[in-house]
Amino acid sequence: MNLVFLMLDSFRQDHIGFYHQGRPAFPGLRPCETPNLDRFARECVVFENAYPEGLPTIPVRTALMTGQWTLPFRPWQPLTPSDLTVAEILRREGYTCGLISDCYHYRAPGMNFHRGFHSYRWIRGQEYDPYESGPTRRNLDDYVNEHYPPLWRQRVAQFLANTDEFTSEADWFPARVVREATNWLERNRQRRPLFLWIDSFDPHEPWDPPARFDTYGDPGYRGKRLIMPMGGHYREWATEEEAQHIRALYAGEASFVDHCLGDLFEALSGLGYLDDSVVCIVADHGHPLGDHGKFLKGADRLYSELLKVPFMLHLPGGAHAGRRRALVQFHDVLPTLLDLLGLGKCAEVMQGRSFCRVVLGEREEHREAIIAGYHEGEDRCIRDERWSLILRPEGQPDELYDLQVDERETRNLIDEHPEVAASLVRQFGSPFFRSGRARLVKGIQGTYEMASGAVE
Repeated sequence: MNLVFLMLDSFRQDHIGFYHQGRPAFPGLRPCETPNLDRFARECVVFENAYPEGLPTIPVRTALMTGQWTLPFRPWQPLTPSDLTVAEILRREGYTCGLISDCYHYRAPGMNFHRGFHSYRWIRGQEYDPYESGPTRRNLDDYVNEHYPPLWRQRVAQFLANTDEFTSEADWFPARVVREATNWLERNRQRRPLFLWIDSFDPHEPWDPPARFDTYGDPGYRGKRLIMPMGGHYREWATEEEAQHIRALYAGEASFVDHCLGDLFEALSGLGYLDDSVVCIVADHGHPLGDHGKFLKGADRLYSELLKVPFMLHLPGGAHAGRRRALVQFHDVLPTLLDLLGLGKCAEVMQGRSFCRVVLGEREEHREAIIAGYHEGEDRCIRDERWSLILRPEGQPDELYDLQVDERETRNLIDEHPEVAASLVRQFGSPFFRSGRARLVKGIQGTYEMASGAVE
C-alpha cells in the first residue's frame, strides 16, 4: 500500500465543519466552511481526541516522523544522525519517497528533515522567510497599528515583500503546495509503493486570504488589516474590533486551504490512490485566537484551541470509516501507519504504540490520558476523555476543566475536584515535568503530590 501524509499547520479542530457541526468558534462570526474536508472526512476514520505532546512545529514533526517522544527530551532542533525517520524506514522497504512543503523551517540549513526522501521540493516565501530582500511595495501602515514595535513591523514587511507579486489565487501558498503534490502523485503513479509527505504551512499566520475567502468579518470594518497578530494579551495591542477581524482572517485562510485541498482530493480519487493507499490528514496543533486572552502559540496556552487537532485516516475504499473517541498522541501515529502498511515490526524500536486496532474498529480505547507541553516551558496539560488539568509554574494556580460540560474551559474546578487532579498527575512520572521533581498542587480539600502517587 502507498502512504500519503498531509500536514496542515495550525488548523484548529473547531474550524472544520465535520467537527464543529455548524457551531461558530466565536460569537459574532459564522462557522468556518470547509466543504472539501467535510466530504473527505465522511469516508475516513476520524479521531476526536488526537493530541501533540511536545510543541510546537519542529518537535511535533519529529514525533510524527520518528514515532518517539519529544516531550520532555527534545527542544526545537534538527534531526540528529541517530534519528530514524519514516522516509528512511520506507525507503529501505522499497518505497519511493517525496516531500513537498512550504514550511520554511524544514528548509533552514542543517535541519535535515528532507533526509531519506528521494525528492523534495521547497516553496519559498512563507511568514518571514528571508526570501525577498527588497522593500514591500504596499503601505506597511495598513497592516500594523500603533502598538506594533519595530521587530513586528519588520516581520510583517517581510511577508508583504514575499507576496507582493501574488495576483491570482493560484499564486497563494496552499494552491502551489497542492499543485506540486498533484503533479508528483501523477508523475510517480507507476512507482509502487510510494510515500508522499505534503506539508502546508497554511493556515499558519500571517492570515491574508484571497478576497473571495475574506468574507467572515464585518463588511463594515474599516480598521487595520492585522494579518499577523502579536503575543501577549490582545487588549494590550488591539481593539475588540481588530481582534474579531483577525479571527475572521484566520477563518478565511482556513477556508481557502480547504478550497485548495479540493484539487488534491480530486487527484487522489482520479489517479486511484484512494483505492490502494492510506491517506493521513493532521494538524500539528491549533491556534489561540484570544479565546483565553492571547493570540499565538505559547507554553502557557495549553487549552483546546491549541491542543485539539483534526486527525483523519482514509483507508482503501473508505473502509472502517467513522468517528473514534480514543485518546492518541502523535508519537503513536507512525507505529500505527506502519501497522496499516503491513510493516508493524519496524515500529518495535519506537516509543509510540500502534492504535491500529482502534482504526479497524476492534477496540475503543488506546491511552488513559495524554500529556502536552513545551520543552522550554514548565506548564503541562494532562487530559483524559473528560478532564483537562493544566499544571502551572510555582506561584501560579493550576487549572482543571470538565470538558463534557465546559468545552471552552471557562470554569476552573481545581479546588472542587483535587482528587481528579491527583488521579491525572499519577498517569505520568516526574521526568515529564521540567522541574525534574515532584511539586505540590494545593486544593481546598487537601494536598496531593504530583508524580509520586502520595496523597495527604
